Amino acid sequence: MAWAPAEPTEPDADLTVRAAVLAELMRGRRAVVLTGAGVSTGSGIPDYRGPHSPQRTPMTYGQFVSDPDFRQRYWARNHVGWRHMERAEPNRTHEILAEWERSGRVAGVITQNVDMLHLKAGSRNIIDLHGNYGSVSCISCTYTINRWAFDDQLSALNPGFRERVISRGAIEVAPDADALVGDTDGFAFPDCPVCGGILKPAIVYFGENVPRTRVGAARALVDAADLVLAVGTSLTVQSGYRFIRQATDSGRPVAVVNRGTTRAHGAASITIDGECSEVLALVDAAL
Repeated sequence: MAWAPAEPTEPDADLTVRAAVLAELMRGRRAVVLTGAGVSTGSGIPDYRGPHSPQRTPMTYGQFVSDPDFRQRYWARNHVGWRHMERAEPNRTHEILAEWERSGRVAGVITQNVDMLHLKAGSRNIIDLHGNYGSVSCISCTYTINRWAFDDQLSALNPGFRERVISRGAIEVAPDADALVGDTDGFAFPDCPVCGGILKPAIVYFGENVPRTRVGAARALVDAADLVLAVGTSLTVQSGYRFIRQATDSGRPVAVVNRGTTRAHGAASITIDGECSEVLALVDAAL
């Protein structure tokens, strides 16, 4: 499943004017915000489909659960990349969305990201559509361990591995904390200590379904809102795009802030091509 970057576009020249139009659309309405990787690029986490993103081939759920060699590669690379994501701090986009929630302008955030930056910024009504990196669970029983404790286990099983990899130079890290590490042979990882099953991050992999209860909660949030605002997402993946369709089918307006064209452009009341933090700061000032 190869992911190609979006076609390059030029940012809108009239950002201030468009931001004022979006502010007017938001005025008197409670929005639900649907976010993607573009909101976190300002925090040092790359996106999947930005105009300058490299082509990526993420691991699928089927590969992870069916082949221990794939799991070895995943955990070795994640052991390096996870710390990069864990150290990331919210940027102005996350902060503005949290402020809008506190003021009542935003009813909640549905995020396709797994980086937990909305939580760090102070948002509280968050639906992590694709899960988050904070825990690891057994796919066969109810065993769960937090990611920090699991990282200690990986470090104990593979002393010095992360340090050796980092010492060789800069490492590229994908949005799901997958570091591009070449040599993963011999990397050791534990199975479930309760049943011997496969331990997996609490993240929805490509090829895996979003849990129904999570989708239901997101749909309820959209139904309770007056507006859907998509920020930093191309909406290529159906798991996020379905909420745009839900909004338009029910007559709710949709607004889009993103670098590049999105799947929702044809249905949106307004689209703004610009960096998320710059655009939301202009909208916030107009409000």
